Amino acid sequence: MTMTTTTNARNAVMAFIKHLNEENFNAARKCTNEGIKFEGALGTRDGADAYFEDMEHMKLKYHVLKTFADGEDVCLFYHMTMSGITIFSCGWYHVENNKISSIKLVFDPRPLLVQSAKK
Repeated sequence: MTMTTTTNARNAVMAFIKHLNEENFNAARKCTNEGIKFEGALGTRDGADAYFEDMEHMKLKYHVLKTFADGEDVCLFYHMTMSGITIFSCGWYHVENNKISSIKLVFDPRPLLVQSAKK
């Protein structure tokens, strides 16, 4: 992998996060492949339609703390806010042809589950 590949992958992921924070889901979708695969603590999604349907509903906000990039893989540590709760999270993004093809998200879901149980 070249430094250009790593830089392009990082730029694609950071643009994606920026667009999500702005709730510009059309622009965010342009940063992903149509067949994007998502794996997270609360489930999986296959394809851009399913992924962005959830994203438009949840309207997550990200505060990026640290970025690591190696070739077509980008790892972010961030504070992710959903439903008024901020949770430390780690996302692993794989980029192919300058578009995100997969996301693996790791976080402790217990604060969300506690809030959901109170409703």
